[in-house]
Amino acid sequence: MNATNLIVLGFLRMRPMHGYEIQQLIQQNRMDSWANLLSGSIYYALGKMEQEGLIRAEAEVRTGNRLRKIYTITEKGEAQFREMVRESLLASPHSMKSDLALGLTWIDAVPRDEAIRLLERNLEQVERTRDQWLLGRKIKSSYGLSPIVMTAFDNAIGVMELDIAYLKRLIELLREESPGDGTG
Repeated sequence: MNATNLIVLGFLRMRPMHGYEIQQLIQQNRMDSWANLLSGSIYYALGKMEQEGLIRAEAEVRTGNRLRKIYTITEKGEAQFREMVRESLLASPHSMKSDLALGLTWIDAVPRDEAIRLLERNLEQVERTRDQWLLGRKIKSSYGLSPIVMTAFDNAIGVMELDIAYLKRLIELLREESPGDGTG
């Protein structure tokens, strides 16, 4: 999943805007500090998405010496956006730059029941991985691993336990919300 494209499409769903506006929104929201966003990738993404028909230039505005294109999202872009949100809901939640956290920003783009199913799949994946790590730790500890390596195992397993609790809480919150509260 390309986080830059998800962010650009997400902002263009709000209203048509030019690249500089999108860049300003990213900075204001500090998205570059928690999203998997490459610096300077906004304009490249805009050009590529325009070629792919995900967005289109709706107008051009002159500001000083610059001619700025005002972009809007297309139906194809909207479909791609929803697919990217779905993908992000399957991403590992343990990084501070989490595609899952980014997808949660626009989770209402996906029907709630589907979002719950995707998060449940994600939960199952994390639980399977944790179980594999627990087994690996048990097997490898019989070889006399160093305390540092054991600590690394314990840390990774601890992070997965936190991810499991996080995903369970997200699923619980989605199940508790009533249909009229804006979550799909």
